[in-house]
Amino acid sequence: MAIIVIEVMPKKELLDPAGKAVLGSLRRSGVESFSQVRIGKRFELHVEGEVTKTHLEQAQTMADDLLSNGVIEDVIDIRVVDSPA
Repeated sequence: MAIIVIEVMPKKELLDPAGKAVLGSLRRSGVESFSQVRIGKRFELHVEGEVTKTHLEQAQTMADDLLSNGVIEDVIDIRVVDSPA
C-alpha cells in the first residue's frame, strides 16, 4: 500500500491568523527561536497496490478543484510515500 500526500498552505501574501496565534503562544511559553508560523492542511490518499499515473493525475485534479481554494491557498506538494504498516 502507498499513500499520496497532498500539502496545501495559505498563499504567502495572505495573513495566517491561526499561525500568528500559535506563534504568540510559543513566545508566551518562552520559545523565541521562531519568527513565523504558518498552518496548512495535509491530505493522505491511501492506494491499494502501486500508485499509477492515473492516481497522481486524479490527486492533482482533486487538490486543485476540491481540496484547496485557489483564491487563498496554494497546493505546495503532491508526493508518494510508503505506508508505515
